[in-house]
Amino acid sequence: MQLWFLDTIRGKREYENLTILNELRQAVTNDEFLLYYQPKIDIRSKEIVGMEALIRWDNPNRGLIFPDKFIPLSEETGLIFPIGEWVLREACLQNKKWIQMGYKPRRVSVNISARQFQYYNFLDIVSNILAETRLRPEYLGLEITETTAISDIEYTIDVLNKLKELGVFVIMDDFGTGYSSLSYLKEMNIDEIKIDRAFIWDIEKNEKNRAISRTIALLAKQFNILVTAEGVETKEQLDILEEIDCDIAQGYYFSKPIPAKEFEKLLD
Repeated sequence: MQLWFLDTIRGKREYENLTILNELRQAVTNDEFLLYYQPKIDIRSKEIVGMEALIRWDNPNRGLIFPDKFIPLSEETGLIFPIGEWVLREACLQNKKWIQMGYKPRRVSVNISARQFQYYNFLDIVSNILAETRLRPEYLGLEITETTAISDIEYTIDVLNKLKELGVFVIMDDFGTGYSSLSYLKEMNIDEIKIDRAFIWDIEKNEKNRAISRTIALLAKQFNILVTAEGVETKEQLDILEEIDCDIAQGYYFSKPIPAKEFEKLLD
């Protein structure tokens, strides 16, 4: 009876995944994706210094779908390549538009999956999109996770060096989760690290997380690397981050991710 029940659950999940996959393929063809933007705030001046572009899927039947529901499947199937390229191009186009509208130039950051980063022509894609959109490379930031970065150190160092030759800003996301951070940070051409939100959410009462965040900030300063804390939700967290010398904060305390038109109100 239990085996039958488990098989039924697996069957439903497989059917659901297949359905979503078919809809995801149609979404690529029908241009059903949107970008939302979340501001990155200078902790001292409280000014917006950049924004992170975050994808959403506007499914005609299911409504707005968050990336955790479809990005893993897109990575498994290879759909991450057209989707990731769309995100990169759209973020550059939008940022270029804002600059042309007279807003102060700021950097837009885009998340790059492990499969994208390891793709043989990844550098060509980045270079071509920058040329196509005419966005100056210093106004584009590429975020790779620490886990991706340390999976093949030699390859990562080579690609990061070439991205720096292009003039692109390089950000290491989820910093502190890869267990090899301190060993390799000095070898990688990184401009910014983002302290993983797991160390931020209870930083007010968790002395260990506060100590880890302080150590990361201190280490980054030695290499002239900016430090961003993500997942900031309270003023108390923000005050602690300023005290331990973080540079940038991002989180719901300032704004949730919002559509481009709404984001413009923050830029005014």
